[in-house]
Amino acid sequence: MISVIIPHLNQPDALEACLHSLDAQTLTRDAFEIIVVDNGSATPPMDVVAAHPGVRLQHEPHPGPGPARNAGVAAANGEILAFIDADCRAHQDWLRSVVKWSRLSPAGTVLGGDVRIWRPDNAKLDAIAAYESVFAYRFKLYIERHGYSGTGNMAVFRRDFDRAGPFAGIEVAEDMEWGERALRAGLRFRYTPEMIVFHPARGSLQELYAKWDRHIAHYRNMAERKPIWQLRWIAQALLVLASLAPNAVTVLTSDRLHGSGVRLKAIAVLCAVRAHRAMTMLSHLRGRRAVAWNR
Repeated sequence: MISVIIPHLNQPDALEACLHSLDAQTLTRDAFEIIVVDNGSATPPMDVVAAHPGVRLQHEPHPGPGPARNAGVAAANGEILAFIDADCRAHQDWLRSVVKWSRLSPAGTVLGGDVRIWRPDNAKLDAIAAYESVFAYRFKLYIERHGYSGTGNMAVFRRDFDRAGPFAGIEVAEDMEWGERALRAGLRFRYTPEMIVFHPARGSLQELYAKWDRHIAHYRNMAERKPIWQLRWIAQALLVLASLAPNAVTVLTSDRLHGSGVRLKAIAVLCAVRAHRAMTMLSHLRGRRAVAWNR
């Protein structure tokens, strides 16, 4: 059995769409279970879950998607753990691909899939959706260059998850930190493009900035564990600015965008986001900041 684990916080409409996509899986329903873990929503999603027979609702009071996922793992019965976020929608063959590649991959393999920007049929890409189509969820890059997978589309055998241990709390990037421990435990990550989930684009630059503010706070908390971290941090902030030119080339050559107009829109958002990231990183030299997820 596969156990699908979904952390949730104040996103009932998105969770409904996620569960609807899981109802439509081509894998037979008796081959997987679904566990939603609410992390302290103002209104727990009991009605949403009740509308999808067989879905279980758990509660985790300790804040953060990592602790919520850990609670889902503790309640899971499956041999394979499949992680997806509440605001994602699974391709109809997502779980069938998880089964296929879990069988075909060497022992100790963690699967990370492709996350694409969701949009209604025939809808045109706005500037932010164009930017996010290229840069938002670069799981292939994360896995092949950095050795870890995002947890919004990841599958692992339960025995291998236990080798690495549970996810960390909200103070760090739990997917990156777990990936580092998984590598030290002898596991290896495999990019699996057939494992597809979709994520809606953010609605504004402010939402994009909020995403990066959270990530930067995570990275800063992790960076300070290393020697001369302030100098490394300043260098990384400058590299973020220096990356504008090569990443503009990435936009111009991406097969996920079509037409010069939409590419120029994506580059404009790229410039705004990289400038915000660099300035925010430098501001973190003054001290730690509290981290909240899904805000």
